[in-house]
Amino acid sequence: QVQLVESGGGLVQAGGSLRLSCAASGLTFSNYAMGWFRQAPGKEREFVAAITWSGGNTYYADSVKGRFTISRDNAENAVYLQMNSLKPADTAVYYCAAAETGLARYSGDYDYWGQGTQVTVSS
Repeated sequence: QVQLVESGGGLVQAGGSLRLSCAASGLTFSNYAMGWFRQAPGKEREFVAAITWSGGNTYYADSVKGRFTISRDNAENAVYLQMNSLKPADTAVYYCAAAETGLARYSGDYDYWGQGTQVTVSS
């Protein structure tokens, strides 16, 4: 059974940093591109960042480019999201997801999802 488990969320002041982790099990991790999405209250889930199976290519939403960094460790079956210069607009539940098809920004392209971790940025 595939499991993606996010951790690292919390409450942080604007301008601060958080590092999210996603631990994967039950799949051949290195066969999957990985992505991060987020969903704020009353809004649709939106793409944040994605990384290819090798980590050689990454892709970011314009709203986080230059502030967030996605990375992965295939030996640890984990993907990370380093979030710097956080803003109140970044407040959301953050989800990691796995896509067998490759680097993708649309949620429909992802095969597996985690349960999410809450990030709250205070002003």
